[in-house]
Amino acid sequence: MKVLITDPIAQEGIDIFKEAGLEVEERLGLSPEELLEAIKGAHALVIRSNTKVTQEVVDAATDLKVVGRAGTGLDNVDIPACNKRGIVVMNTPGGNTNSAAEHTIAMIMALTRNIPQATASMKAGKWEKKKFSGHEVAGKTLGIVGIGRIGSIVASLAQGLKMKVLAFDPHIRPDMAEKLGVELMDLEDVLANSDYISVHTPLTPDTKGLLNKDLFALMKDGAMVINCARGGIVNEKDLYDALSSGKLGGAALDVFEHEPTTGGNPLFSLNNFICTPHLGASTREAQENVALAVARQISDYLIKGEVRNAVNVPSVSGEALTRLGPFLTLAEKMGTFQAQLARGAVEEIEIGYYGDMSEIDTAPITVSVLKGLLSPVLREEVNFVNAPILAQERGIKVTEAKSKTAEDFTNLLTVTVRAGGEENYVAGTIFGKKEPRLVRINDFRLEAIPGGHMLLIYNEDRPGVIGRIGITLGEAGINIARMQVGQDPGHNRNVILLTTDVPVSNNALEKLKKQDGVTTAKPMEL
Repeated sequence: MKVLITDPIAQEGIDIFKEAGLEVEERLGLSPEELLEAIKGAHALVIRSNTKVTQEVVDAATDLKVVGRAGTGLDNVDIPACNKRGIVVMNTPGGNTNSAAEHTIAMIMALTRNIPQATASMKAGKWEKKKFSGHEVAGKTLGIVGIGRIGSIVASLAQGLKMKVLAFDPHIRPDMAEKLGVELMDLEDVLANSDYISVHTPLTPDTKGLLNKDLFALMKDGAMVINCARGGIVNEKDLYDALSSGKLGGAALDVFEHEPTTGGNPLFSLNNFICTPHLGASTREAQENVALAVARQISDYLIKGEVRNAVNVPSVSGEALTRLGPFLTLAEKMGTFQAQLARGAVEEIEIGYYGDMSEIDTAPITVSVLKGLLSPVLREEVNFVNAPILAQERGIKVTEAKSKTAEDFTNLLTVTVRAGGEENYVAGTIFGKKEPRLVRINDFRLEAIPGGHMLLIYNEDRPGVIGRIGITLGEAGINIARMQVGQDPGHNRNVILLTTDVPVSNNALEKLKKQDGVTTAKPMEL
């Protein structure tokens, strides 16, 4: 079988493929048109961040079985297109964690001591000792936005430099932050009390443009901003304005909204701005780690059928996958649904298996629930292998309950999540042989397909309310594909679960919330 490598990886990874008896073709820097030709006949594709695995590439890859990313991010892979074709998508989480954390600290030190500017000055034949006087980081406060794997290592390294560390992460419990020795605060408080602010979150709709002019205004005068996570989290135009005005003392970016980024970026003209070309994972050790990992994973899958670190398929045999497939899909959707219902850090999750489900191997289903629960927060960092580990690291208590009796259904899967002092209950089942359905949300019974752009609405149960909801969405040009209504007569209220053709815009959502009789309206992406 043939392995096509289109982005550079360490030679150690290539050697593993050859030792496994696989044919290796290394073609770097392909244009999109050249990739469509090169992918023909390939059984595996190895990429990093440059290669774009689009719908067109998937369609052209008639023999492709697996895509392996030597790294974590999968923004450049059309995973739904791979799902439809049965192509396994793998990544190598954790291989570059230390490198990314160390690069963040290096950026903090370089920014504080004016190292890039001083280097350029000396190479220009100057000796400007007074001009490039810096500061000490000892005794200063570092605010970390996102205290996951990389953020927690940054915190530890900063503490070694005698810095005080504050953190904002709505998905981390206070006791877990306490174990890391960091003080957990609201985002506004972290920004207002920090000398340095470093971002360590995935790029999601919620984090895109997170650091903007409004939040820069909350920061200390002279504060410094560092982003070695994902481009787009920091609004670059607003950052330029904050640096130009003197509000911020400096900024360091390793990632940009558009990459590769050239000299046309206005930030490059500022003396208090330093940057690197996405070098966070670019150490020999990190590249060797991810190359070895991706090569072993792909080789084992092609030769033995073993699945590891896949983001779109659990690590089970093909026979088990055929039998469990519908339940795994339902479980992941329910986990994702619960993640979007939760307000605050998840403390406990109880998964119930009732009816015939109680007699099968439920371990993969539990993992699917956990992956769904964590994916909206961690994105591509979570997969079917590390989901239980990540849940444990975040202090989430996981329990299971089983019973051969299932009220009204042959099989029933229930997921109860406790977070932020609240408890939410969701139940689902399989209709026929493979059609997943949500059948209960807390006290409301309904029948809904868990998928697509959804809107969860609580409203007063009286004439005209549902009609006004439809009119508001219609005026915004949003078509309702499906609508399920559950009734709670005892409290004179409804729950409505809508599926729309396109996501509901923020403007339409605000108008909907202001409608008479609408209590809450929350968009859900499944």
